[in-house]
Amino acid sequence: MTTQTPGAEPGRKAAQAPACAECGTLATPGHSFCDGCGAVLRWSPGNAEVRAAGAGAAPAAPAEATAPAAAAAPAAPAEPAEPADRGAQHHASPPVAASQGPGAPGGPEGSGPGPTPAPGAAAPDGGGEEDTEPLAALTDRDREQDRARALLVPVADPEQRVPEAHSVAPVLPGRPAAARPLVSAPGQEPDDGGGALCPWCGTGNRPDRHFCRRCAMTMAGRPEDPARRPWWRRLGFGNREVPWAGDRPRLRRGLGRVLTWVAGAAALTLLVVAAFQVGPAGHAVRDHFAKRAPVAPDSVRASASFSGHGPSKAFDKINNTWWGPGVSQSGDGEWIEARFQQPTRLLDVLITPGISTQPSDLSKAALPHRIEARITAADGHTSTRFLTLDQSSGAQRRSFRVGSVTAVRFILRSAYGISTKKQVSIAEIELFGRSTSGNS
Repeated sequence: MTTQTPGAEPGRKAAQAPACAECGTLATPGHSFCDGCGAVLRWSPGNAEVRAAGAGAAPAAPAEATAPAAAAAPAAPAEPAEPADRGAQHHASPPVAASQGPGAPGGPEGSGPGPTPAPGAAAPDGGGEEDTEPLAALTDRDREQDRARALLVPVADPEQRVPEAHSVAPVLPGRPAAARPLVSAPGQEPDDGGGALCPWCGTGNRPDRHFCRRCAMTMAGRPEDPARRPWWRRLGFGNREVPWAGDRPRLRRGLGRVLTWVAGAAALTLLVVAAFQVGPAGHAVRDHFAKRAPVAPDSVRASASFSGHGPSKAFDKINNTWWGPGVSQSGDGEWIEARFQQPTRLLDVLITPGISTQPSDLSKAALPHRIEARITAADGHTSTRFLTLDQSSGAQRRSFRVGSVTAVRFILRSAYGISTKKQVSIAEIELFGRSTSGNS
């Protein structure tokens, strides 16, 4: 049996697993990477190389290594043994010369591995000398270099990374802010020179296009504006705008709807009345702006006349001659009539009461107060109007607009200053119509 050096056993027991240089975690024996951070613990060649290096060093040892002097040398206490992989990293170190003994200064004592007996030789008892020479001991600097070399891992060259663009801009915590919309203006489009212009937006397009390249409307042409509708179609009773899908039409209820119908009925009534009164309304307008001219009757007559004061005295254009019925009191029912051969349109009537226009003659005769005018039209229709006069001297004008008149009879109904010794007197009656000269 081979007996190892007493100092070699404590060195093996003292060997511990290396710690990670990055995080300090103790490594599991046999693992090459740290369990805590994943860093590389060490790197060493295979065990086959270590065994090859040990086999080559054994035959090189000279036979003189077993000399009695070497055997008699005291064995120095050996240092703690290095791990097998640590010695394998330095298998290329130069071996100690054969002439050096265990106590030579070139190699430290007890630094090599345990002795191995030669084949066929009897193992010495107790303190026999070792067959192999120990390797050179590693210094602290070598251990630091080995540790640093074990941390080196071949990696690829770093590539420059382009920072990724954020789809959402970063904001402060607690202050959410909506991303601002990006307004993109329409890009420059190629100008189709000489192409057809879009009738909707005016953009030029190629002649072979059927729809505009900008607004996508048809190139066939813009529809013409519809013709203006008649006024009765623009009233909007049946052509209201149809509501869009999802829109509820407004309900028309309450007083507003009733007032609308009432206003519509009133407007319709006015239209009907105006349609029937177009002729009279036109005549009324023309009569208002027409120039007046005196109209003389073709013949006159009366129910009764005072001697020398016949009905012709009332139409002779002289204001100091008069007509009287020849009866006292008011002369109710007495009349004087003017007749026309052709239908005549009358506008005004001028009556001068009394026997003259002098104020001193007012008390000499009774004055007419209320006169009934009975008008006979060309078609034989008879109408009646009443004229009320004032108790004053001079001519008094009254509106008397009638058309197509053939006869007018003035009937006395009441009088001013009646007496048994007085009779009603009328100095003059003048009728006026449209003037036929100028712009009448």
